[in-house]
Amino acid sequence: MDANLQKYLAFVKAVEYKSFTKAALALNYSQSGISRMISDLEKEWDMILLERKRSGIHLTSDGLELLPYAASLCAEYEKLQMKVDDLHGLKSGIIRIGTFSSVATHWLPRMIKAFQTDYPQIEYKLLLGDYTEIEKWIIERRVDFGFLRLPALPQLETMFLAQDELMAVLPENHPLADCDVFPMDALCREPFLLLEKDQNIVVSDIFRKNHLKPDIKFTTWDDYAIMSMVEAGLGISILPSLVLQRIPYHIVIKSLEMPAYRKIGIAMPDKKGSSKAVKEFIKYLDRL
Repeated sequence: MDANLQKYLAFVKAVEYKSFTKAALALNYSQSGISRMISDLEKEWDMILLERKRSGIHLTSDGLELLPYAASLCAEYEKLQMKVDDLHGLKSGIIRIGTFSSVATHWLPRMIKAFQTDYPQIEYKLLLGDYTEIEKWIIERRVDFGFLRLPALPQLETMFLAQDELMAVLPENHPLADCDVFPMDALCREPFLLLEKDQNIVVSDIFRKNHLKPDIKFTTWDDYAIMSMVEAGLGISILPSLVLQRIPYHIVIKSLEMPAYRKIGIAMPDKKGSSKAVKEFIKYLDRL
C-alpha cells in the first residue's frame, strides 16, 4: 500500500476506534507505528488532527473537516483492491467477516479449512462483535458480510443458515436436573442470570410470550461468565445451544417446555457487488 494511504488509514481507524492501540490491532501495526504515521500526517499538513487525552483521542476541528476525505480515499482504495482481486480470480484476496463468538468458535474453523483446501492463497480478517456492531460494520462496508441473528435490517441482503435452540442452563445439583424439559414457570422461581447482548431480545421475548417476570440478579455480556456462575449455583439461565458445545463447565442443559430458537444467517450490503472470493466462500456455508 502507498505510504500516504497507510497514513490516511491510520488516521481513519484511530478515529473509528477512538484508540491508537485498537487501530494498531485492526491494521496489524504497532501502537507506536500508528502514532508515528498520524504525527507524520500532521507535520505534512501543518495542523493538529487529533487531541490526545486520558479519556482517549478526539478530533480537532481541522481533523473533523478532513476525516470524510481521508475515509473516502480509503474506501476507494478498498474498491480498487477488490477489483484487482477479482481480476486475479481466486488466486489472492481478503475476505472480511463480521461474526459473534459462538460462530467464530464452532462454525468458521471448518468452513475456512474447507475453503482453504481449495483456495489456499485467500486471507481472512475476522471482526468479533454483537449483532448491532456487526450490522453497523456491514453497512459501513468494514466487512464483506456478517453472521447475524435474523431478521436483520431491511436494507441488507440476507441468507438463512440455521435455527439455534435456546436451552435452560442449570447447576448439576438442581432439583430439576433430571426433568425431560424445563418448565417455563420454573424460570421465575430462583435467581436468573441474563446474557445481555444487544439487549437480548430473544430471551426477553421468551419471558414476554409466556407472561413471565424472572428474578434477574446478574447481567453480563460474557457467555462463559454465565456458565461459570451457573456452575457455582448462583442461578439459572438461558443460552443458545451453539454456545453450549464443547464446554468445560459442570452444568446441565435442558430444552425448554415451550421450545424457542434464534435464527442465524448472514447479511451483506449487496451480494452482486461482492468479490469473487466472497461469493465463492458463501457457497461453502452449505457445509454447516
